[in-house]
Amino acid sequence: MSFKIKIDKALCKSCGLCLGVCPKKIMVISERKNRLGFRVAACMDEKKCTGCMACAQVCPDMAIEIFQEEQE
Repeated sequence: MSFKIKIDKALCKSCGLCLGVCPKKIMVISERKNRLGFRVAACMDEKKCTGCMACAQVCPDMAIEIFQEEQE
């Protein structure tokens, strides 16, 4: 089973809460900035994502969504 992490770059404010709750430690604050100048969160290895949704639940701006990818 694999998961897709979608981060709404316009909503992310670089709070870093998602980094602290990820059990696999795969979330990072990237160098990429949104239109407000915030460096947005990113997943550095989606293959390691367990779909626990901790990052999405802790995000105060609801900028993170987790989707289960279809298996072929």
